[in-house]
Amino acid sequence: MQLQQLAYFVAVAEVRHFTQAAELLRVAQPSLSKQIRALESELSVSLFRRARGNITLTPAGEALLPLAKRILADVDTARLEVQELAGLKRGRVRLGATPSLCAGLLADVLRRFHDMYPGIQLIVEEGGSRDLVRELTRGSLDLALVILPLHGDPPLDATSILREHLVVASPAGADNPAQLPRRSYLRIEDLQNRPLVMFRPGYDLREATISACRAAGFEPRFAVEGGEMDAVLRFVEVGLGIAVVPSMVLAGRPGLRGTPLVLADEEARRGRHGPGLLRTIALAHRKDVELTHAARAFQETLQTFLAEAGVAGTLPAGVENLVDA
Repeated sequence: MQLQQLAYFVAVAEVRHFTQAAELLRVAQPSLSKQIRALESELSVSLFRRARGNITLTPAGEALLPLAKRILADVDTARLEVQELAGLKRGRVRLGATPSLCAGLLADVLRRFHDMYPGIQLIVEEGGSRDLVRELTRGSLDLALVILPLHGDPPLDATSILREHLVVASPAGADNPAQLPRRSYLRIEDLQNRPLVMFRPGYDLREATISACRAAGFEPRFAVEGGEMDAVLRFVEVGLGIAVVPSMVLAGRPGLRGTPLVLADEEARRGRHGPGLLRTIALAHRKDVELTHAARAFQETLQTFLAEAGVAGTLPAGVENLVDA
């Protein structure tokens, strides 16, 4: 089994077309087809079902695809690791982060890292925590900022770095389409029978909100669902509904009001926050792959930035540093 064969296989699997895959790889289509047939011969299985204008993966192809992607990603990482021995003058960091972090403090961290290591390429993938965990496990990312706890026991090391308060976002103007109580806090029960703007599947916030509502004894009612962070906030601004979001994403959005979320009036009087009202963010990487020099440098830069910001009190509102100074 050759790396070139795996690369050809992955290309065909992604575009589902032999000619288009060959064009993307800049190779002759007969050569690509020959290598795919050689791979199938070596494995003694068919990887594709071939029909005119319709290429699909067989069960064997479906099983091979994530493994092939991981192998190719690991080889690419190994190549970069050797190149980085020159002293972090070259390299790459593939970082995954949730939309709230991309819109918040991550830009300042990336700026600091770029100033320190201008030769390192930064690739940022924005997505829901569960999507990022999947991409990290596949080897498509070096590091990812994800939400704890991790689901499904993935083979990852995760270090807690931040804790975020969750709030109910609603329009800041006089209009109150959800008819929320005029209090300094809201209970989970206050969301019952009120229109929610909900994230698409793959967002940890979606699952956390639905689980909290069900634990309180009711099913949430969706006014709109399927959005990314920016879309969800905009839908709330125009009055389509309310949403449970991290407090940091409301910075710079005067059209939105954030109301703290608690489990019960007694907890509100005591100034406490119950389960599900805070979320912990961790920096994660695969257990079975040694971090590259560039990835380790980014990890150190991030932790130093958070420790300094925690001491200086410059973290966004509702964010607590968990990294030792």
